[in-house]
Amino acid sequence: MRDLGVGFQYLLKGQRWVARHGKQYGFGLLPGLITLVLYAAALVALALWGQDAVSWATPFADDWSSPWLGLFRGFLTVVLFALALLLAVVTFTAVTLLIGQPFYENLSEKVDRDVSPDGHAPESGLPLWRELWISGRDSLRIVVRAALWGVLLFACGFIPVVGQTAVPVLGFFVTGFFLTEELTAVALQRRGVDLRTRLGLLRSRKTLVWGFGTPLAVAFLVPVVAVFLMPGAVAGATLMARELLGEEIQEGDGDGDRAVTTLPQPPSGSSSPGR
Repeated sequence: MRDLGVGFQYLLKGQRWVARHGKQYGFGLLPGLITLVLYAAALVALALWGQDAVSWATPFADDWSSPWLGLFRGFLTVVLFALALLLAVVTFTAVTLLIGQPFYENLSEKVDRDVSPDGHAPESGLPLWRELWISGRDSLRIVVRAALWGVLLFACGFIPVVGQTAVPVLGFFVTGFFLTEELTAVALQRRGVDLRTRLGLLRSRKTLVWGFGTPLAVAFLVPVVAVFLMPGAVAGATLMARELLGEEIQEGDGDGDRAVTTLPQPPSGSSSPGR
């Protein structure tokens, strides 16, 4: 259970790091703002023309009598908007990371250099197009996995009592896990750690991941909040990635002596890098 607190501490450390580096924080806000504007425009368009889309998709109901036609299409319009809103929340982080790949790569590298005892930041050595391809491909895989979990949890939500109590809590833990995978991928991809190995690393320290990702998942339910927390979340995920790989972290604020923390190595066979 100690790892829960450690994971949450990394979340706070990431926010403190960007607070001390205002320029990096400012650049880190741009991808989230771009994604927020795009999603807001899509949702507004759906709100304006969603009913027309539902009418076009249900021509078989044109001859239904009132009030059943209005109730049926009104219900489908609400469901369509609700699903779109849910999809926006689920995919917001993945899309923001994809749009902001160069921004977050730069931010993550600076965090690595700041906390590394030798001031070194690992580099992938890949061209930008290749990094974007890998990031997009892996993000799609994670979104599909998260969607499958979402369908399962949605179905479990109809179970009396359990569906209204335990399932929502479990949903936040599942979302927190996948959210953490997306964020730590920024640092781990630079180290050549592929998706399967990343998932293995995270599963080996589930409570650490939940401590970091679950409160972030709750906060990210509001995309506007996600915009402002995203730079610090990337910074904190970079720090946590170093722990997952057993790398040293030089702690301090840059104004004095720093302590070097040697972290335990991950379980054998769980962090071998590869593409």
